[in-house]
Amino acid sequence: MENKRYLDKVVGSLVRGTKINYDEEEIEYPFTLPPDLSFLTLSFSHYLSPSFLPVLSHIFSIYCVNKFGLTDDEIKYVWEEYRNIINEKIEDGE
Repeated sequence: MENKRYLDKVVGSLVRGTKINYDEEEIEYPFTLPPDLSFLTLSFSHYLSPSFLPVLSHIFSIYCVNKFGLTDDEIKYVWEEYRNIINEKIEDGE
């Protein structure tokens, strides 16, 4: 990947913008859910749910295109890196 350094900075920005409330087991993302999904509590269980992941991934993709101008391949890389880091944070309870 040509601009891996830039993509790693995007990942870092997304991770820094993600707020994890360990007491309430909720996640606040730097991207927003569309109004029709805003009723959802973004709990750890939603984040880890296989049925919610496609929705979250789609919203993430739209955000990355609009905010960072990423291509589909770049979004795949950023999504995987972002998810790995957030998963580690949730598991470690940082």
